[in-house]
Amino acid sequence: MNEKATTPLTQGVHHIGLTVPSLEEANVFFVETLGFTQIGEVPDYPATFLSDGNIMVTLWQAEDAANATPFDRKNVIGLHHLALIVEGEAALDAMHDRLQNAKGASIEFAPEPLGGGPTRHMMCNIPGGIRVEFIAPAA
Repeated sequence: MNEKATTPLTQGVHHIGLTVPSLEEANVFFVETLGFTQIGEVPDYPATFLSDGNIMVTLWQAEDAANATPFDRKNVIGLHHLALIVEGEAALDAMHDRLQNAKGASIEFAPEPLGGGPTRHMMCNIPGGIRVEFIAPAA
């Protein structure tokens, strides 16, 4: 007999793990462009662990990046995108400006209302092609 849980059994996100074609490029993007801090690494794996003080992102080097299959959000099961919060519209606009000059990043769409409401968001592809959304929740 299956009993429906009345209280969530989980308590939030511990970390997000991303496989990337270039650990160095992805690490530089998170540290230099987004201001994350590298909090650890496993050189033999290879992997790095980064944090913005709220969430940890683990980056893993693809074993054979030259032959890896790029993610296709419409046809591959898995992470569609990573969404990160920014503090307000000014921070979202500043992120857009920063991303325009970030090496290896491309902007999918500029800041715009999310679903026609007061929350705004934008989407980009980071080095390696992973989609990252930045969201400025309405006050």
